[in-house]
Amino acid sequence: MQITTIGIDLAKAVFQVHGVNAQGKTVLKKQLKRPQVVEFFANLSPCLIGMEACGSAHYWARKLQALGHTVRLMAPQFVKPYVKTNKNDAADAEAICEAVTRPTMRFVPVKHVEQQAVLAVHRVRQALVKARTAQANQIRGLLSEFGLILPQGIAHISKRVPELLDNAGDDVPGAFHELVQRMLDHLKNLDQQVGELETQIRLWHRSNALSCKLEKVPGIGPITATALVASIGDAKQFANGRQLAAWLGLVPKQHSTGGKANLLGISKRGDTYLRTLLIHGARAVILAAERKLTTGWLARLLERRHKNVAAVALANKTARIVWALLAHERDFRSDYATA
Repeated sequence: MQITTIGIDLAKAVFQVHGVNAQGKTVLKKQLKRPQVVEFFANLSPCLIGMEACGSAHYWARKLQALGHTVRLMAPQFVKPYVKTNKNDAADAEAICEAVTRPTMRFVPVKHVEQQAVLAVHRVRQALVKARTAQANQIRGLLSEFGLILPQGIAHISKRVPELLDNAGDDVPGAFHELVQRMLDHLKNLDQQVGELETQIRLWHRSNALSCKLEKVPGIGPITATALVASIGDAKQFANGRQLAAWLGLVPKQHSTGGKANLLGISKRGDTYLRTLLIHGARAVILAAERKLTTGWLARLLERRHKNVAAVALANKTARIVWALLAHERDFRSDYATA
């Protein structure tokens, strides 16, 4: 029984395995407990293994690669069309085994441990920023019920709230004073944690040459640079800059037929976090360009398009520049011009 291709349906405790031989005939259908997975694949000769890019996929990919197997990760939406019957673990494993052998299949690169660690810091920071914004909005909403209005901007909350409460006097109950103080302490704690994680990101940024290289691009700071380096990994897996921009969802969505091209808004595929960082960076570049009254491609674009459209276009261009710097190992030059 020579197994050449295996599909694994990952889970928390029970893994379903489906294997075929060189002729495509099913020779293995097996259910494995989590402790049995490494031992089972250690006793198999090297083969092609397919998995969906889901929770713990990168961990298992690294484990199986260390055993000599070739592991390919696929987006779940690309595997779904190969499910022949109702959804169950066995059908999913068979579909994964079939999908991984397709010559046109798109695969997800396996991330190493350092990449996942940096991205984990980014994800936790993102969650804390969201919680900080929610807490600030809750404080604003509760104060407005007592006629206490704060200026826009999260920085005004910690500075102005104590003064507003003192001026309100007996119009605000003492219990509400204590409640607001509790929320202010929570907001301060969240802000402190965000700052500590940003410091950790900047330390990693200074120690990484690729991240420092990307920081020189307008619209990219340490947070965006580290997120791009950790997410992209090897930029040479993309054939050109447009593929990277498409991977980030910064290219138009198509609904074309009959030879007539119909382009819609951006596809918004891929990593929402990276796309958001690039677009926010593009907005900062546009603001600086308007203040300096600069000329060039961006100025001409702003004359005929809305700022939001220009921001997305600039983010697309930035993504292509990032690919060129990483794939060709170049340094950024503001005066660079194509031949």
